[in-house]
This record gives sequence, C-alpha cells and structure tokens, in this order.
Amino acid sequence: MSPLRLRDDVGMTKEFRAHFDFAIAFANGGGIHGEGFRLDLPRERMTEEEIGVLLIAHLGLALVSNVELRDLRIVEEPHRGSRGVETSDDAAGERRVIDLSHAIEAGLVTYPGLPAPIISPHLTREDSRSKYAPGTEFAMDIITMIGNTGTYIDSPFHRYADGGDLASLELSTLVDLPAEVFHLRDAWSADRRGIEAATLADRDLRGAAVLLDTGWDRHFGTPEYGVGSPFLTEDGARFLVDAGVILVGIDALNIDDTESGGERPAHSILLAAGIHVVEHLTGLDGVPARGSRFTAVPPAVRGFGTFPVRAFATVAMSH
Repeated sequence: MSPLRLRDDVGMTKEFRAHFDFAIAFANGGGIHGEGFRLDLPRERMTEEEIGVLLIAHLGLALVSNVELRDLRIVEEPHRGSRGVETSDDAAGERRVIDLSHAIEAGLVTYPGLPAPIISPHLTREDSRSKYAPGTEFAMDIITMIGNTGTYIDSPFHRYADGGDLASLELSTLVDLPAEVFHLRDAWSADRRGIEAATLADRDLRGAAVLLDTGWDRHFGTPEYGVGSPFLTEDGARFLVDAGVILVGIDALNIDDTESGGERPAHSILLAAGIHVVEHLTGLDGVPARGSRFTAVPPAVRGFGTFPVRAFATVAMSH
C-alpha cells in the first residue's frame, strides 16, 4: 500500500487534513499569520514540525525562520489539493471508475424552462415477435430531447456560429484527461456564489480538466437547483484560459451566473478559446483533488453544439 494512503475495512481510502492557526516569521524580517487554515496531510500521524514543513511547501515560502502552529487538530476528511501532497497513486494497476453523470429518463428537468426528454417506442417487443425468429425479440425506442439534457458538453458551436461542432471535437481533448478537482463546498455562500481566479491559482493546470465541486448537484431535479447556483466568474474563466486548461466542468446549473441579466462571460471566454464546458456533473466529492483521469465524450453530431455525455473519472487504487 502507498505510504500516503490508508484503507478502511471496505477498501476505501482515508484522507486526513490538519486544521490550525499559524504564525510564520522570516529570517530577513517580517512574518505572516493565518486563522482557520486547513492543509492536506499525507498520513494521519504527523508532528507539528512535519506539518510546519508541509505548510511552508504549500505556501511556496523562502527564508522562513520559525513556524508556530496553534489549536492543531487532525481530522479525517477528503483532500482539497494542497501542494506537496499527492492524493492519488497514478501507477499502473487496478483502477476505480467513478460515474459523474446524471441518468436521463423521460420527464427529466435539467434546466428550468427547457423541455424534458420524451421516450416513446418505435418497435415494441410484442410487435417484434412477428418480425423475427421464434424466441427472438427486440425493443427500439425514440428519444426526443434538447441537447442540454442531463450531464452535457458544450462545444464552441453552442456559442459561436463559426465555432466547432460536436463532430469536430478531438477525442484526445475528451478522453483520459488529467483531472484537477477543486472541492469548494465550504468555499462559497449565498452572498458569494462566484468562483474567482484566486481560488484556482495554487496549481499548475496546463492540459488538465478542471472540475468544480460545489455540491450544488444535491439539488438536481428540484426547484432549488435553478436558483442561487454557484458559477465561474469572468476573471476565473480568463485565468483558466491563460492557464492552458482543456476542459472545465461544474456540478451546478450553469458555468455562468444565470441571474446576471443574460450575460454569459464564462461560456463566451472558454468556448472562444476552444475549451470544452461540461455542466451538471455529479458525485465530484468522490474524486480526489489530484491524480485521477477524466473522460466525457458526446456522439459526433454535425451542426450540433451540445449533447449529453457519460462523464466519469478513473482513480488508481493503492495496494
């Protein structure tokens, strides 16, 4: 088993974080203080000195002369992606697959105001018995739905008439992408719904799928889902473009603020840069902050901008 990961009796990994206040002094003068700080730990049992070293590495500090931790508690909770602490073993071997998609069914309301899918039979099993050999039967069904149903991907054509459609998307930008998951369930509130660039600035994101775990998926399929949803701000979108990401996903109503009067800066900025957008993800709390791989592939439909995907993450299992 990897020394960075522990397993419980049912084979699930346990992760730990330190909660503390701190004071850091610098050898060349000055210092910084922090309250209510939380830091991922590679293992449960660590000394204050070891945690202090991790804190310095996470903050990227130099010329530190002293670190003082106060009110230190070590708590079992999922990692959030602190620098210097790997959250998944990416070595070859057994992998766990985590489904991140909502199931589609007749009558499903994904986005308030958009039509729900309708599923009807084209050929019933009963009718098929007269068309095939004895004991052989099939069902063929028709689904009528808007592309914005369930967990779906936006291609540039969704926003721009001359943008690439679903059929133009390169599979290499949709399959087995390194995933950087930002677990933000305790980082936003009703008064501060926007996810800013500063929240995303502590990692190297080039070539990654950035997945925003807000916890809003708990409201999916209810009236609450359509009001007060978290979103990516304009400066957050520009930051991700500059960072060189390939895909951005969110487990909420929209990548944009739908209560802003019709402006859609995140869509406009990301899709203009050829960055795919996946909306209405679910289950991101089960994916580690780093080390997993993300896949979300739509059918290759020409002249179409959005379509449901089966989105999933694969996570290497430690032994």
